[in-house]
Amino acid sequence: MPGTLYVVATPIGNLADLTPRAREVLAGVALIAAEDTRHTRQLLQSCGIDTALTSLHEHNETQKSTELVARLARGESIALVSDAGTPLVSDPGFDLVAAARSQGIAVIAIPGACAAIAALSIAGLPTARFVFEGFLPAKSGARSERLEQLVREERTLIFYEAPHRLVEVLRDMVRIFGAERRASISRELTKRFETTYSGTLAQLSEAAERDSDMTRGEIVIIVSGAPATTEALAIDSDKLLRVLREELPPSQAAKIAARLTGRKRSELYKVPGEK
Repeated sequence: MPGTLYVVATPIGNLADLTPRAREVLAGVALIAAEDTRHTRQLLQSCGIDTALTSLHEHNETQKSTELVARLARGESIALVSDAGTPLVSDPGFDLVAAARSQGIAVIAIPGACAAIAALSIAGLPTARFVFEGFLPAKSGARSERLEQLVREERTLIFYEAPHRLVEVLRDMVRIFGAERRASISRELTKRFETTYSGTLAQLSEAAERDSDMTRGEIVIIVSGAPATTEALAIDSDKLLRVLREELPPSQAAKIAARLTGRKRSELYKVPGEK
């Protein structure tokens, strides 16, 4: 019989958050596939676990998945972990899980910590419907384009962000989402210096400019969704683009129309009927 692939959530900071079931699985499998074996070895040592480790990260995942699925098919059970939190959530593991599923191998979740859900649960923003966007593009132009695509998104938005980019990301969010949009920033969740900041995007942007502590550690940004639109407020994007094109260069007209209508900028460069 084939083995089982266990997708195991690990602590995002506080080691006491590792569940008893996760400990049992990590101690009982034949092999642990880890994003960084050095990091995971420290976790295992703190628990007195000596299971063998192998690396599985973004640079070797495709090749390594074939090898691991072969071992699963031979009857070995394997645990998949990332450096922190739930694997596959902005972390490696998708190729391995998909490959195992395609071969009829059992894949079982061992749930636990997830920074996105932890931050959402304490943000004080709507939780009934939300969308996880992960990391925004590092380059300013691509990041702005992604944010423009989300301007009309009514669900609560969840982002991960690197601390050294927080100030510029918040500036972009103020410019594109608007200064008064409500938001929350959680840093260093479950760790000694865990802090959550709440306010408007403008307030949080100003705070990040003057408080260096905000730009330290792992960061989750939660942004409230756009206000619900009504039919009466619906915008005819083609008509809007024609008006803007009378006053502005095509690229700038398309950019503004995209922000106001929620359509992609690339779709709005040409007005229907133009040759």
